[in-house]
Amino acid sequence: MSKRHILVVDDEPDIRNLVQEILEDEGFSVNVAENAAKARQEVESFKPDLILLDIWMPEVDGITLLKEWKENDHVAAPIVMMSGHGNVETAVEATRHGAYDFLEKPLSISKLLLTIKHAFETSSLQQENLQLHHATSSKLEPVGKSKVISDLRSQISRIAKHDTPVLMHGESGTDKELFARYLHSLSPRSDGPFITVSVSALSKEHAETELFGLETNNQIQEGYFDKAIGGILYIKDIGELDISLQSRLHDVLESKKYSHTGSSEQIDLDMRIIAATRFNIESLMQENRFRDDLYYLLNVLPISIPPIRDHYEDVPALLEFYVDYFIETESLPYRKFNVAAQNRLRSYPWPGNIRELKNLVQRLLILGTDETIDINEVESSLGSTETKQNGMIIEGFNLDLPLRDARESFEKAYLEYQLKKAKGSVSKVANAVGIERTHLYRKLKTLGIDLK
Repeated sequence: MSKRHILVVDDEPDIRNLVQEILEDEGFSVNVAENAAKARQEVESFKPDLILLDIWMPEVDGITLLKEWKENDHVAAPIVMMSGHGNVETAVEATRHGAYDFLEKPLSISKLLLTIKHAFETSSLQQENLQLHHATSSKLEPVGKSKVISDLRSQISRIAKHDTPVLMHGESGTDKELFARYLHSLSPRSDGPFITVSVSALSKEHAETELFGLETNNQIQEGYFDKAIGGILYIKDIGELDISLQSRLHDVLESKKYSHTGSSEQIDLDMRIIAATRFNIESLMQENRFRDDLYYLLNVLPISIPPIRDHYEDVPALLEFYVDYFIETESLPYRKFNVAAQNRLRSYPWPGNIRELKNLVQRLLILGTDETIDINEVESSLGSTETKQNGMIIEGFNLDLPLRDARESFEKAYLEYQLKKAKGSVSKVANAVGIERTHLYRKLKTLGIDLK
């Protein structure tokens, strides 16, 4: 991935050089400007991804330059204002004219980097939403005509009318976010934002601030909750949320109010919470890794997202959908799966689910030359070699998955094989694989393996 480009506009050379040095150490490409005239030149030639703009400069001040750039969307990059004479009124005026955030001098390096991180995340999310809107149009509706998907669409349609928290559960790669976005599109909040926060991506030191925002010296640093006001906050990987943050989230859901870290002022929870997980939450509760009171608040309206193997008859429609998707979004050439290739993929176990299917389609469109995709090309792309060992056949594992997901996929297939071999006897499996029986029960529940 190419470096992000940042423009630093400040009339003080010491600050320009210091910020440039810090950001370049962080891996950014940085240009600097000492006044408005130079900044205009840099914007035209440099096309920055983000601008750090000082307010108090000679001749043309930062607020005037901000207004100029934001008129008619002349500059799409997020602009973060900086000032050594900041006050609430100045910050409000800056954000009213389109600034992403306001930083007070002397600059805190950690706050500077965190603000830049959030600005890029917000910008990427806006681009993603725009691309999703143009690429999928009415196809935001989950693909498939099977009874499983038809029933799920009906369930989501009914749930969308209410504002109660939702807990989505599904294996890794089932594209739970797509179903959350579908719910959002049907809800009274459809005109509001859809904000995604990945728990696994939150920094350990600043997770609370990133979620709930921060207020210091009358300056507010927005969190994900602030950004989701009026819409939906989609919490990905809820099972990985730190136990102390689970407690605060429980209090927020119960009181329907939240506050910025460092402030006692209560803000109405004007949003819907959709949480998603691939874990068995009840198993995590038994291990004291998830609060039961939070689970009961989230699980009022549970939605189970099925793996592909539960609606394999939808595979041809999914293949067609993603062929069209990559033609529209990446201008890839049209190719069609023949009947034999479709039938092969209908019988494939899809351990990586929708994510794996999407990656497969993209790979075949990029690497193929003929208009038709046949079974031989599919077999080659799957890379499914059969390894026989002690009578067991392992096939179809997706090596493109993240390590954690690949490990879970293997563990599930391995334990399902052992259970089948032991005719459902957990005791025999525990002895055979060398796992204590209680731990094995928890592992089976966490992986969603039905003992029946």
